[in-house]
Formats: sequence, structure tokens, C-alpha cells
Amino acid sequence: MDLTVVAYVIYLVVSVALTVWVARTLSRNGRVFIADVLRGNEKLADAVNHLLVVGFYLVNLGFVTLYLRNADDIADARELFDALSPKLGVVLLVLGAMHLGNVFVLNKMRRRGLMEREQTPPVAPQGWAGPQGPWAAPATGK
Repeated sequence: MDLTVVAYVIYLVVSVALTVWVARTLSRNGRVFIADVLRGNEKLADAVNHLLVVGFYLVNLGFVTLYLRNADDIADARELFDALSPKLGVVLLVLGAMHLGNVFVLNKMRRRGLMEREQTPPVAPQGWAGPQGPWAAPATGK
């Protein structure tokens, strides 16, 4: 069997397995953030989480497929490892970047949700209370 084909098979198996593992980890742990952002709406959190996972798979598996081709023929085991190591390293870096990007977006969504909750008063305003504090004008006794 041609070692180039072996390199392709090993590259695809390892890359797809890593992509699935990272996607499942993001899905399982990211759901908590999404549910928090969406104020406990579990159905919507599950839907958004699923859409994010599908997008993650499409981007990463598309990259893995585009990066599959090897220009050189592989003659021995050393060349097999020489061909695989940079490819798998780049796939790991892309997966890490996608993971950090997802965490960044989820954190931004969560912070925005927390800020929106803090801006909403727990009780509707009852009217103007007037100035308060040491800078307020003293009340007259009339």
C-alpha cells in the first residue's frame, strides 16, 4: 500500500476525532453559558448550541478536507511522520483558535446579558425622588 494513502487515512482519522471531541466539549460546557445569556430559556439555548456546533463542524471539517492534499510522495515511515506532524499541528492550532473564538463569543454574550439584567430595575420607577446625598440642598422647615 502506498504510504501517502496511509498518511491521508491517519490524518483524517486523527483530525476528525479531534474535531468531534472539541465540538462535544464546547457543546456540553457552552450550553451553560448560552442558557445563562438567554435567561434560562432551555429550548432556545439548546437550539443555539446546536447551531453553533453545526457551524463548528462545517468550518473545521472543511478546513481539514482542504488541507488534506500532500504534494510529496511518501517513501518511508520517517517521511510519513514528517508529512503528518505539520498537518496535525496546524489542525490543532485551528481547533484551538476556533475553541477560543467560541469561548470569547459566549463570554461576550454572557456579559451582555448580565449588563442588560443589571440595567433593568427590579421595581418599576415610582416617580422622581429628588436629589440625595451630601450635595443636595438642605430641606427648609416651612
